[in-house]
Amino acid sequence: MMECLERRKIQREGKYQLENTVVGDSWRMFRILGEFVEGFDTMSAVNIPLVAMFGSARTSRDNKYYKIAEQIAAGLVEQGYGVVTGGGPGLMEAANKGAAARDGLSVGLNISLPHEQQPNIYANVPLHFKYFFVRKVIFMKYSSGVVCMPGGLGTLDELFESLTLIQTERIRPFPIVLVGRDFWSGLVDWIRDKLLGYGNISEEDLALFSVVDDVDSAVAAFACGINRK
Repeated sequence: MMECLERRKIQREGKYQLENTVVGDSWRMFRILGEFVEGFDTMSAVNIPLVAMFGSARTSRDNKYYKIAEQIAAGLVEQGYGVVTGGGPGLMEAANKGAAARDGLSVGLNISLPHEQQPNIYANVPLHFKYFFVRKVIFMKYSSGVVCMPGGLGTLDELFESLTLIQTERIRPFPIVLVGRDFWSGLVDWIRDKLLGYGNISEEDLALFSVVDDVDSAVAAFACGINRK
């Protein structure tokens, strides 16, 4: 009876993972370590450079950017690259689909979310994560470039993390391509007017990324001068 009461006192993981300060914290480290080990073991076996493609999970298949993402991924495979995405629906699905259609390496780093994140069927190397920070490390460690399609907060998070790691010389510089001037122009103008205007970044930081509209220009950014890992 006493044992049952003690078990009831043990809190389980709640919704907000960073607020979970329960007895099980020390054991959670083994789950985190396990995710790193699985990620490192799987990705270290990849022998071609990977381009990370980010974009909204909510984009429908009839959206023009779905087709563009699919074509960019196919073009990257033809250039000798593999593609790695968040493994979910929308533009992630489009990128995985485009790579798989060319018999290319199509990696999906899926994560458990309360909504919208179901793994797509086009990732031929799927990995599943519980912790965002582990997934982020895998993305940045094994990517040789980034393509950002129109997306939401997650896409912006990945974009600015990539820019920050390059700016602070934590990773080697690689191409960062934003696709869709109509979507990205407002953000780029704000970066130029506010971040640069207030002296919070340098002029050379604006050269860390490029903005394109078409498939050929996006793929061409990876045709030369890339750090092939």
